[in-house]
Amino acid sequence: MYNLVMEADRRGQWLRGVLDLCLLAVLAGGEGHGYGLIQRLETSGMGRVKGGTLYPVLARLEQAGLVVAQWRAGEHGPGRKYYCLTKAGADFLRSQAQAWRAFTESTNTLLGDREESS
Repeated sequence: MYNLVMEADRRGQWLRGVLDLCLLAVLAGGEGHGYGLIQRLETSGMGRVKGGTLYPVLARLEQAGLVVAQWRAGEHGPGRKYYCLTKAGADFLRSQAQAWRAFTESTNTLLGDREESS
């Protein structure tokens, strides 16, 4: 039981640490509204992200100028806020993706070394 709880908690911590980059990467594939972004993240294997987690991150990205948002009228319901990556967001994603790859490479090296010594 302890391992399952720790495993789920750790995965949540990892996601919180990179959710901004994951959202930028999803938006690099095209604009989207909140629910659609949640679906795209889930389809990508990131797990289910709740709106209470997603929207504050989107607000921070918008405040930083990395995404822009625009309200659009809904065809069969209420309007939706669509998010789009800015040039600054694309540049930030590119640089941070590079930094993330270096970090995960170091982590993989450490974990690989650990597995070999076990």
